[in-house]
Amino acid sequence: MNGVIMQFFHWYYEGNLWKEFLEKADDLKELGITAVWFPPAVKGGLGKGGRGYDVYDLYDLGEFDQKGTVATRYGTKEEYLTTIQKAHDIGMSVYADIVLNHRIGGDEKEDIIVHEVNGENRNEMIGDSFSASAFTKFTFPGRNGKYSDFIWDFHCFSGIDTVVQDNNEKQGVFKIHNTSGQEWNDSVSHQFGNYDYLMGADVEYRNPEVVTEMKRWIKWYVDTTKVDGLRLDALKHISYDFLKEWIIYIKTELKPDIFIMGELWKDEVVKINDFSEFMEDLLCYFDVPLHYHFYNASNEEEKYDLRNILDGTLLSQNPRCSVSFVENHDTQKLQALESVVKDWFKPIAYTLILMNKNAYPCIFYPDLYGAEYTNLSEGKEIKVSMPKVQLLPLLLKARQEFAHGEQINYFDDPNCIAWMRKGDEKHRGCIIIISNNGERAKEIDLGKENANSEYFDFLQQRKDKIKSDENGRAVFKVNARSVSI
Repeated sequence: MNGVIMQFFHWYYEGNLWKEFLEKADDLKELGITAVWFPPAVKGGLGKGGRGYDVYDLYDLGEFDQKGTVATRYGTKEEYLTTIQKAHDIGMSVYADIVLNHRIGGDEKEDIIVHEVNGENRNEMIGDSFSASAFTKFTFPGRNGKYSDFIWDFHCFSGIDTVVQDNNEKQGVFKIHNTSGQEWNDSVSHQFGNYDYLMGADVEYRNPEVVTEMKRWIKWYVDTTKVDGLRLDALKHISYDFLKEWIIYIKTELKPDIFIMGELWKDEVVKINDFSEFMEDLLCYFDVPLHYHFYNASNEEEKYDLRNILDGTLLSQNPRCSVSFVENHDTQKLQALESVVKDWFKPIAYTLILMNKNAYPCIFYPDLYGAEYTNLSEGKEIKVSMPKVQLLPLLLKARQEFAHGEQINYFDDPNCIAWMRKGDEKHRGCIIIISNNGERAKEIDLGKENANSEYFDFLQQRKDKIKSDENGRAVFKVNARSVSI
C-alpha cells in the first residue's frame, strides 16, 4: 500500500481541529491519505493559547477545568476520541504527537538549589550554586488525582528557565540540584555542550519514579485513545537510555504493531543513522536532510544540481526508517527553524516524495488547504499567506494509481531528472520528469513491451501526446521549472 501521512495542523491553526477533521476525513481518504498526524492533545500550561507542546497535564485531553479552560486549543476530550473513531471507521491510522521533554505552568513554588549555566555551553557553570524558588510542583488540582495521583516536584526535573532569588526573578538556564545529581544527563545530544535542557521544567529521566509514571501514562493513553502510532517531539533533548527502554516497553507490553516516528532535528544523515543504530531501528525519523535539500534547491533555482537531490538523505541511505516531508510546523514562516521551501519548487518536492518507491511521505496541512495567519516578529505584526499547492491533489492521486513496481532513475542531467515506475499486475506504471530550469526533454527506454504506446501528462501541465517507437523508446518533455507525470 502506498501510504501517505497528513500533518493535520500547523503552528498558527485556529479553530476546533477535531471537528474540522470530521468534516474532511472522507475527502482525505479519497485522496489517498492513510494516516493522520494530530498535534498534542494534552492540556498545556498556556491553556487555549498553547499548542499542546507547552505540556502541563498529560492526563487532561480536554476534560478538566485547568489553566482557564476545559477544552484544549483543538477541542474537548470527547471530540478528540470521536475524531479518532471516525479515522478508524474509514480505515485511516492516527498518530498522536507526544511531548516527553518538559512541563510548563507548575502549580506551586518550591525552594530549590540551582546553579546557572552558560546557554552556549551548558557544562559551564556561571558563579556558585544558590537557593531560589521556582514553579516546579505540579499537583493538577482540577483533575484531583483522577487517572493518576502522581505529584511532580523538583526531584522530577533537571533544569528550569525561571527562578526567584531574594524576590528578584531571574531568567536563564538553571541546573536543579536533585536526587539524580548536579550534572546534566549525558545520554542526550552534545550540542551546546549538553542539550538535555530545552525549555520549561526539564523532565529528569534518571529518576526511576518518573520512568514508572511515564510507562503508566502511555499505557493509559494508548488504552484510552486507541491511537495507532506516536510522533515523538524533540528527541535530541531526551535521555536516549530512557527512550529506548520506554519504546521497548510500548512495543513489547502494550502494542507490538505501533508505528513510532521521531523528530531528531539533525541535518547530517550520519547523525540520524548513528542514533537509529543505538535505538536498534525501533522507530522512524523525519528526513531533515531531505527537507534542507528541498529548501536549498528552491533558493538556488537552476544552479542547484538535481542529480544530487536525494544524496545524503535518510530516504537514500535508510529508507525503512525514514519519513519524508517538504515542510512542517517548525519550518513555516516566523518559526525558530524557518526554512520555507519556495512555492515554485513545492510541486517538484512533493513529486519527489510521493512518486518515490521507498518514501513514506508526509504532507502538510497548509500545502493542501492553504493558510493565513498573523504574528509578531521583532515587535512588528507580520501577516503570512501560505497558498495551497495546486497540484497536490493530483499528485496524491498519481501516487495511488501509478507509483507502483520497480523504479528506474534517470538522474543524468543537473537541471532535468526523470524516473520510471514500471507498475505491477494491478497498476499501470508512469514516467516522472522534472526541470528546475527551462523546458527540457529526456529520452526514455520503456522496453519493447511498450512499443507504439501513447502517453499523456496526468498532471495536465502539457497537452501534447507522446508516442513510443517500435523499440519502446520515447522522448518526454517537461515545462520550465515544472513536473509532468
